[in-house]
Amino acid sequence: MRLSLADRRFVVTGASQGIGRAIAAHLVASGARVAVLDIDAAGLDAVEGATARIAADLGQRKDAQRAVAESAATMGGLDGLVAAAGGVRGQVGRPLETIAEEDFAAILDANLMSALWCAQATLPFLKQSEAGRIVTISSGAGLRPSLTGIQAYASAKHALVGLTRQLALELGPAGITVNSVAPGFVLSNPSTERQWDAFGPERQAEVLKGTHMRRLGTPDDIAAATLFLLSLEASWITGQILSVDGGRA
Repeated sequence: MRLSLADRRFVVTGASQGIGRAIAAHLVASGARVAVLDIDAAGLDAVEGATARIAADLGQRKDAQRAVAESAATMGGLDGLVAAAGGVRGQVGRPLETIAEEDFAAILDANLMSALWCAQATLPFLKQSEAGRIVTISSGAGLRPSLTGIQAYASAKHALVGLTRQLALELGPAGITVNSVAPGFVLSNPSTERQWDAFGPERQAEVLKGTHMRRLGTPDDIAAATLFLLSLEASWITGQILSVDGGRA
């Protein structure tokens, strides 16, 4: 099966590194036009073949609206959104009693609100597409307690799964599919690499033993699943959370 992505127009958030960058690269290689968005402007320069590179704080509604509008103007419209922005923003697991309001809010903004605001901003353009697509990048942490130990991250990813399913219900009549890819443990950026190292050999072995494929994931694994959900071939798949985790015992 050859996926139909040539000349389609996508916004990919969180594209300065890791999973977001891999998705953008796969889309470009598949013939799509891609606008890459991230708060890290310097990181966007490394995304080869992008049609537009736009720095924005996507957890803020006005900045998300601006970035999406610029993307649509550059590409003459939009056919899809990949909401891959997120992460732990340098936080580490700590007791609930020590969590500050601003720390919790920062994780929610990065992982949940950025997806909401970008979906809202892309909607007028997706309604004009013959096959509008939204794919959120959630996490296994949105389906079960998080290995990160970060309460805000687990909460945000659970909420992102709920948002994905709700948008699928609301946007289906407009011909827009909304799905999510939920990665397992992927070494995708410095934060995940530090977390993996912090586990130590014994905990690392436990994680691998609890994974059917006995290996960690890669950004390319997640990109491949995402591209399928963005394709024309996935036209009757919506409201689904696709776990891409090598099998979890």
